[in-house]
Amino acid sequence: MSRIVAHLTAAESADEVEQQFYEALRRAHLDTLMALWADEDETLCVHPGGPRMLGAAAIRESFEAVFANGGGLSIHAEKIHRVHMGTTAIHSVLEHLEMSTAAGTQSAWVMATNIYVLTPKGWRMLAHHASPADPQDVSDSLMVATVLH
Repeated sequence: MSRIVAHLTAAESADEVEQQFYEALRRAHLDTLMALWADEDETLCVHPGGPRMLGAAAIRESFEAVFANGGGLSIHAEKIHRVHMGTTAIHSVLEHLEMSTAAGTQSAWVMATNIYVLTPKGWRMLAHHASPADPQDVSDSLMVATVLH
């Protein structure tokens, strides 16, 4: 994993940071996850239904709590809408999570907004804001095409 952290010192795109963010969530690799964040006091994170956390210490503590419940997450980013403007990139992402419960595997859908900025160290995450997905977003994602082109 140290190779991944070293690679993060010069992320070449917001897309690359986003891919590494979700991989770090799947692997429950806290150091890699935190290396993706900008070195700004204004970094912020909101988990679904949770409070706003400001700064690296609060964000780290929140992900420690997430990983304490059994390691990594089965999470996949879908339906990514990207807006890039100079040194800022905003991604709207439909996150699909799967969890093992006593009743079997359960799915959850979350809508997230990830904001990235270009820093002297490369692209970094400035904000991650997640909330429960709207049923329409989920049904659109689950629709199967009826016409093949």
